[in-house]
Amino acid sequence: MTNNDILRRIRYAFDFSDSKMIAIFGSANLEVTRGQVSDWLKKADDPAYQNCTDIQLAIFLNGLINDRRGKKEGAQPELEKRLTNNIILRKMKIALDLKADDVLSILDLANLRISKHELSALFRRPDHKHYRNCKDQILRSFLKGVQLKYRDNI
Repeated sequence: MTNNDILRRIRYAFDFSDSKMIAIFGSANLEVTRGQVSDWLKKADDPAYQNCTDIQLAIFLNGLINDRRGKKEGAQPELEKRLTNNIILRKMKIALDLKADDVLSILDLANLRISKHELSALFRRPDHKHYRNCKDQILRSFLKGVQLKYRDNI
């Protein structure tokens, strides 16, 4: 999945307006224009399409955490230079204040069933012996489940 796909899916799941997207970036200390947001949300074959970098997506996810959970006092968390599906999944889990069972039920909404042990392996440090890479299918299913859970409850 591309960063633009992830941004598009999150926007759709929560029915964010352009103004809300700009405010979310702003809550993580990045000023963006409506044009930039619009270009990130376009399909790849559109001539105005702009690639959303890992840093820009990390800032958006941090802004989503700030928006949903409240901004922490002091310095903002250090930005990841390289995002992985595991980091994206963890940031979404934090933003939505989900426990392991909540994540499993969201995955279940998208017809993906994994065990609690498999899920915990996705949130481990990469150097841990039981660490497991989060495949695109898991992240895609999670975002689909988020859409199914939150889109109708807006």
